[in-house]
Amino acid sequence: MKYIHLLLLLILSFSGNAQTLQLDTKLNNIRSKYSAVGFSVSVIKNDELVYTRGFGLKDIGRNLVTDDSTKYRIASVSKFVTATALMQLYDRSLFSFDDDISSHLGFTLRNPYFPDDVITVGMVASHTASLRDGSTYDTFLSASYSNNPPPVLSSLLVAGGSYYSASNFSSSKRPAERYFNYANINYGIIGTLIERLSGERFDIYCRRHIFDKLSINASFNIQDIRAINDIAVLYRYSGSTWSAQTDNYNGVRPAPRDLSSYVTGTNGFLFGPQGGLRISSAGMALLLKAFLNNGSYNGVTIITDSASVKMRTPVWIYNGSNGNNYYGIFNSYGFGSHKTSDLLQGQTLYGHPGEAYGLISDAYFSTIGDYGIVFITNGGRWGTGIYSGWYNIEEEIYNAVLSELGNLPTEVKQLSGEGALSGYSLGRNYPNPFNPATTITFYLPETARIRLNLYNSSGEFVRDIASGEFTAGSHKVSFMGEGLTSGVYFFTLFTPHGRITRKMVLMK
Repeated sequence: MKYIHLLLLLILSFSGNAQTLQLDTKLNNIRSKYSAVGFSVSVIKNDELVYTRGFGLKDIGRNLVTDDSTKYRIASVSKFVTATALMQLYDRSLFSFDDDISSHLGFTLRNPYFPDDVITVGMVASHTASLRDGSTYDTFLSASYSNNPPPVLSSLLVAGGSYYSASNFSSSKRPAERYFNYANINYGIIGTLIERLSGERFDIYCRRHIFDKLSINASFNIQDIRAINDIAVLYRYSGSTWSAQTDNYNGVRPAPRDLSSYVTGTNGFLFGPQGGLRISSAGMALLLKAFLNNGSYNGVTIITDSASVKMRTPVWIYNGSNGNNYYGIFNSYGFGSHKTSDLLQGQTLYGHPGEAYGLISDAYFSTIGDYGIVFITNGGRWGTGIYSGWYNIEEEIYNAVLSELGNLPTEVKQLSGEGALSGYSLGRNYPNPFNPATTITFYLPETARIRLNLYNSSGEFVRDIASGEFTAGSHKVSFMGEGLTSGVYFFTLFTPHGRITRKMVLMK
């Protein structure tokens, strides 16, 4: 007996599958061209996660392949997430961006060269506070990560402190001038501010109010990452070999740090708000999805629409002399997010780049085009960009995705009321019109027990297609339609967070 699917569904399914393969090929070619150890790319379109792939290796020494669950220490893209946490507190009216930040920190923060200039929350969040990563910054950072108890933030920023240096401030650009100079020190201060305002440790706050709401496993604290083997090793190429720079755990989770003596609100640097987030590309894409949907993700508010707009709206715009635009990347900046039309020429994007320990990362979205693209790599041999301040591999990745964006299949919309579903998706099936077999695809952001059932048009159960515990990532299940009469059927994927349904039409 032969079955065929409705012609329109066939066209959509085969077209989407072919275009996904085309993008796979383009990205694989880019990986080879730049000798990338591994990388991940995830794409949001029309508020849905439509593509997520890993390429190459996350661990050379153990030959571990990059997959959908691979998590990276994403460097300065972390600032976008830290700023999101700050905007949540702004939504709660716990501060104003014009506030003197000293009134919230518990100590007076002033540039010693311009002591009469108030440093506001907005200045720090937009890198216009005259702060610099000075001569004692790295020493303070090292002590923050290793000392017990860790040093307090005021010891870095207040005269007389053990780690204080006037070099942490500009001697020529006063705060009132709002001169832009990108510096990591700003976001360690913001992390501390988040603790002071919320009363929660920075890593715990972000987990509870951002990652748990997205139902993803990501954290500023490595102890929260459930599978240590999910973490990518970061590499630099030296001589003729790849040298591991960080996160080379060899499958052994590092011992938890003793934080019993840490006083919340005294040093947010402990958890790397400036660059220490570990997250997958798909997880980061789901946060972009919220920003593309007025600050809401699957019915769960991450931040309000007004706060998301405020966060990405530039408060500083480069005029040729009012800042250091960082090789042309930062020509405008809001709060933990910048606006650019340079990475993808002719496309206005919002988001943030990152680079550290051989990794580069990018998370950008377009409100006009209603799409978002996340790219993260753990090492490669790239060079300067052809037309922008980004590296050539970043330019090529983003252009490759954009070239295929219109053809990528749109994942199924989730049912109303399934707000906590997070990243789970049930893809189109890819049938063979000459036999009753079809393939059903679905994506899990994390290991979970699921059921995939088939129902008829009356809502009556027909059969169980798959059930049990499935690992994070993409899965394919074969389905035979023999014995079914012509008509409309529904596949429903049940997960711990809800369900997704897709329609199928069978004709004899």
